[in-house]
Amino acid sequence: MISVIIVEDSRLARLELNLLIQAHPQIQVLGEADTVKRAVELIDALTPDLVFLDIHLPGGNGFDVLSKLKKVPVVIFTTAFADYALESFEHNTIDYLLKPITPDKLNRAIQKTEVLLGKNNPVSFERKLDLGGKIFIKDRKANWVVPIEEVSMFESMGNYTKVYFNGNRPLFHKSLQQVFESVKEGLFIRANRRQVVNVQSGREIIKHSDGKLILKLSSGEEVSVSRRQMNSIRSAY
Repeated sequence: MISVIIVEDSRLARLELNLLIQAHPQIQVLGEADTVKRAVELIDALTPDLVFLDIHLPGGNGFDVLSKLKKVPVVIFTTAFADYALESFEHNTIDYLLKPITPDKLNRAIQKTEVLLGKNNPVSFERKLDLGGKIFIKDRKANWVVPIEEVSMFESMGNYTKVYFNGNRPLFHKSLQQVFESVKEGLFIRANRRQVVNVQSGREIIKHSDGKLILKLSSGEEVSVSRRQMNSIRSAY
């Protein structure tokens, strides 16, 4: 079974989508929401596998919903507007359905979802993020849904965290400690007080003549290793 929440401000649109979903016995609709606030509350409480998410909602938009969640589930956007299609695909949305939604469009979207869930075995909200997990980052006008394995490093910026992935450096609205504690143990390692690196990103340890260690990452960054973390870094590599 694939558990689903429908987020849509139009009662008629929710009814139509429910009727289409009835042709898919593997889909279980857990609930419906019609505002940003209610959507966040419902998704965090019921932890669905999949969310059908409208773009324009009372209290904000679909991206606002994603930015407030503890962890982002698989998302299929459903909207009458094509304006956000390119942006949504850049953020790893599984599909973008323009209204009116046809049975064929829905079938293809559900098939994609089944493949994704089957391969990634997504983590529930109660568990820590593993390599199948994703985080949603909203920084100014840009939004990303970032797979954990693509993050090379997290860096503390006060109450925020800079996230290094694929040449991007957005700020995540959580502290480094909060981020580090939310990721499954062993995937990331602390290099110093301000920086936590993806274990798989480490490529080379450089020892300077003064005894300092530098960890070179596959993404090109060079991270200074504190004396306190030297043994841990050496053990990891």
